[in-house]
Amino acid sequence: MTTLGLDFPVFEPGWVWLVGAGPGDPGLLTLHAVNAMQQADIVVYDALVDDRILNLLRSDAKRVYAGKRGGRPSSKQTDISLQLVDYAKQGLRVLRLKGGDPFVFGRGGEEGLTLVQHNVPFRVVPGITAGIAGAAYAGIPTTHRDCNSSVTFVTGHGSSGEMPDNINWAALAKGAPVLVMYMAMKHLRRISSELMANGRSGDEPLAVINQATTPNQGILISTLANAADDVEKAGVEPPAVCILGKVVDLRDRLNWLSPQDDVKAVRHVPFEQVLDLITVPSDPTASNS
Repeated sequence: MTTLGLDFPVFEPGWVWLVGAGPGDPGLLTLHAVNAMQQADIVVYDALVDDRILNLLRSDAKRVYAGKRGGRPSSKQTDISLQLVDYAKQGLRVLRLKGGDPFVFGRGGEEGLTLVQHNVPFRVVPGITAGIAGAAYAGIPTTHRDCNSSVTFVTGHGSSGEMPDNINWAALAKGAPVLVMYMAMKHLRRISSELMANGRSGDEPLAVINQATTPNQGILISTLANAADDVEKAGVEPPAVCILGKVVDLRDRLNWLSPQDDVKAVRHVPFEQVLDLITVPSDPTASNS
């Protein structure tokens, strides 16, 4: 049997890699992310990076928490960005590990621009974003030919923690049949009111998916008019994504996974075997018999 090997980039000292860790399920990590995690000297990670993913880091890598959660004390984004510069200038391999995708409401662009300003080389490793993966794990396709030909991602709060003041609600309400709303829980009532005031039906189905793709994933199905009340009554807490649109109704038939399922068909794969997938053989022509 021929030895398998793939070419992966070398994490050079003095570089920063902005890496998406996905929404929570370690199986949704990319191989590029795992490769980075095994080479990094220091890892600056977000609050939404699952502990099971952190356990896959190189054992001697230094961990630095830089979580930002709305309404809670946290590091300023400017400080985090400059911290990455400082570590890189020390000649370290700096891994900035972010939940989801760095460039989808992950402030990866801000950090990248700071690195450019300080002449620090960097690489971006995309990750699976929660708005897509969370919906999929809930049995909700973000696009479906019978429902929509477009989808819009929107954030429910800006850098100040308040609702963004640059949203054109009329255009948003009418522009896309499906809305995927990140960080919308705090302002869900006002968001719903703005959308309904600009033409969206209060009867439109809305799904709230919290702790997406983790063993604690929860799914609440409501309507645009009732979602804020239902979330409050159910005590649903962030992190969560909200999906608005007719695609939510497809969950009745596409609900392939439920957190209540007693899933016994689990294949435990030692992490060393996973690492074998990204190990490039020293002799590409070598083979095992």
